[in-house]
Order: sequence, then C-alpha cells, then structure tokens
Amino acid sequence: MSSPEAAPIPTRTVPTITVIGAGLAGSEAALAAASLGVRVRLYEMRPTRMTPAHRSGNFAELVCSNSLGGEGEMQSKGMLQAELRSVGGQIVAAADASRLPAGNALAVERDEFSGRVTELVRQHPLIEVLGEEVTAVPEGITVIASGPLTSDALAADVARLTGSERLSFYDAAAPVIAAESINFEVAWKAGRYDQSADYINCPFTKEEYLTFFDALEGARAHTPHDWEKLEFFDGCMPIEEIARRGVDTPRFGPMSPKGLDNPRTGRWPYAVAQLRQEDREGRMWSLVGFQTGLKWGDQKTVVNLIPGLENAEIVRYGVMHRNTYLNAPQVLESTLQLRADPTKLVAGVLAGTEGYLESAATGWLAGINAARLALGQPALTPPAESMLGGLTRYLASANPKGFQPMNVNWALVPELPLPEGKRKWGKREKRPFMFRRGLDAFMGWAEQEAGLTVTPPPVPVPDTEAEAQAAPELQAVTR
Repeated sequence: MSSPEAAPIPTRTVPTITVIGAGLAGSEAALAAASLGVRVRLYEMRPTRMTPAHRSGNFAELVCSNSLGGEGEMQSKGMLQAELRSVGGQIVAAADASRLPAGNALAVERDEFSGRVTELVRQHPLIEVLGEEVTAVPEGITVIASGPLTSDALAADVARLTGSERLSFYDAAAPVIAAESINFEVAWKAGRYDQSADYINCPFTKEEYLTFFDALEGARAHTPHDWEKLEFFDGCMPIEEIARRGVDTPRFGPMSPKGLDNPRTGRWPYAVAQLRQEDREGRMWSLVGFQTGLKWGDQKTVVNLIPGLENAEIVRYGVMHRNTYLNAPQVLESTLQLRADPTKLVAGVLAGTEGYLESAATGWLAGINAARLALGQPALTPPAESMLGGLTRYLASANPKGFQPMNVNWALVPELPLPEGKRKWGKREKRPFMFRRGLDAFMGWAEQEAGLTVTPPPVPVPDTEAEAQAAPELQAVTR
C-alpha cells in the first residue's frame, strides 16, 4: 500500500497595486505601498516620452523651484514635513539628505535629490518599474499620480472615469543664473530680518524699478495654442502676470524689500529681487518668485535690468507648461479615492494640490490606502488637526465652483481654543501650539488606526523667548 502524498503547503499570494507616474506623488505612493508588503507596478513614460518641462528620466524631478517649503513650527509646510518624517516618508528623507543652505526653507540639490529617489524606487524588491505610457486607467487598485503634465490620452480617460471635465492651468519655472556672473558690488547676501544669509539680494532704486517694470510690462510672453486656455494659479503666478495687476504689485509680492537692510545704505531698498541657491556648489542661483513664460530674448533683457544682474548669464531660462488637475470636491473622497470608483485613488497635482511637499504627502496617503485596500482593510483619513488631514478634507469638501489647487496653510486645520483667562492668541504664540497638537494627533492616528511604526521627529526649538515661556500652556490647550 502506497503512502498518501503530502498535502501541498499553501503559499501566500502577495497583492499587487498599480501606480501611474513616478513624480513626487507616484514615487512616494509606490514606496509607501511597498512598505506594507504590497507589490507595486509603477508606470513612468519618461524618458521614452518626455514632457515639455522635464529634462531627464529620473523620478521625482523638480521642474520649478528647488524648495520644499519653510521648516519649523511656525510654518504650515514645516508641520507637514514633520508629519511625513514621523512615518518614514521617503521624499522628505531624500530631501533632508540632499539639502542646500536656504535659511528656514528645505531646499535641495535637484539632481542629487531625484537621483536618491530613483535609486530608492528602482532597488525596492517589491516595486516593478515599467517604462511605458499608460493611456487608460487599468483595472484593479490603482493610484493615478501622473502629475500636472498628464498625457492627453490618460487625462481624457480620467475625465471619462470621473464624469467631470478636466481643468488646466499654467505653471512656470524661474530663470537660473550663473553665480560668477552676479555683480556683488551691487548685490549682497542676507536673509530677511537678519536670518541666515542664504539669499542673494539685488536692490532697486525707484528709478531702476520703474525702468525694470516698463520692460517687464512690454516683454513678449508665451502665446497659447488655440486649444490652450490661460488659467494661472496664484501660488505659481508668472512675474509678468503679477505685473499686470499694477505697478506696485511685484514689490509688495516677490520683490518686497521688507527686512532687508542694504549694507551700503543701511536702509531697505525700494524693491529687491532675491536669488536662492540651486546646486550644492553654489554655482547656480534661481530668481525667487520670478516664474515666467516670457520669450527667451525678452527674458534676458528683463533679467539684465535687475541691479547686480546686468551681466547675468542665464544657465536655464524660465519656461511655461500646462498643468492638469481634477475638480477635487466633485470627484474625490478625503481618503483620495474616486467617488466613481473607490478602487482608484488620485494623488499630487492631479488631485488638486499645489506644491512639491503636498504632492509627496498625498502620494504617501494614496499609497498607504491603496495597500490597505489590497490587504482587505478600509482606507483612512488623517485627523483634521493634522496638516495632511486638513488638506485632504479640504480637497473633498471645498466649493467646487472655481476650484483651484491648494497649498497647505494654517486655515486648513481647526482653530486652537483659548485657555481660560486668555483673551486672544498672538500668531507667533499660537502656531507652535497648532503644530504640536497636529503632529501629536497625526502620530497617534498613524500608530493606533493605521498600524504604522512612528518615530517622533525632533521637536523644533521655540523661535522666541515668549514662545518658550508660553509652552506650558500647550499642555492645557492640546491635551
């Protein structure tokens, strides 16, 4: 009598999700999902098919500014950075490892940053990278993070899926200047109000400013094709569009001289153009707030009218390109799932966010929720007190009429109640409390509801003596 065959040992099937796009949102989504043990098919069409704005096939390439926003407990982006650090967000980790001096901002060396992200993604054993264009949303659990330059075919299919017409606005990048061509007999290094001297400042007299403004006003800008519609988003408004709002608008905006004492006069100039370091060696500097779609010849003329940049060598001209995004309040849940199909999630600019950090954060949440769905668990929304929770709740509930992409800001999170006997909060006093309340809420949610490993980031040092003295009130208000 033959012995019975042994029963086969069951093998566990690892669920698989799809991520479309390897920008900041898609790369973070893929890494977050893989961190939960889910396999990821990541599609990226570059470099097989390039976009008008990108110049490489690297993942998470930065095409506008090189800054991921202000750091610290006074900054809404600083709070979002802290939230992502606490749960091991890989985009912020790559930024921290690639940072450049930029005062209180998290600025990075572009190529080093995108190289780090590319390596993290390509070397992850659970992520399969497919270098091809996706023209239709695939079946199954999918994170759509195709970015602001989503191809026409895919955008049309997303519009079909959501039952909503896609919206477009224009984004623009600023010119980058060779440091050796900057005239430091005119320009000087300083931060506002004696903060870290990480910026180069070019001062204008009133006469110089008016000459510059006239040239800017008369410069030739990008002419759209018939099928393009110029809808600018205020968060990345081209300098020539700012100028159209009035002669004083630039100098009350990106050219404000506040807090910048010219060492040669001891006074604030009439206006200032600032430059931020672009590379680790400090050989390239970008004009802050000077995103532009001007024709290159006119762009050079305008830049050379900035005092200190009269002989500037422009190593990369500003460019303009189309951004595509959904009317989020009509189509998204706060979990970033599509209402029309909850197995599809959207992250990044396509979801109605604005900013590198916001793209990475929504990518992280979409990746976590996609993995949870694949594992048979419900999708989650971070707490309202957290910056990420405030952002995704806004996307799902904002007024859809005239909706535009949103940056994180303090208005997205609930107001802080006043402690007994206190009549009102000062701004510099309140924000550290909101920061710590939100970060605590986020970490508690991540650990207790999402089941994630949490590592508290370093607590920012109070900016002022008044904040330090007020700190004990934090426990009473946020407990």
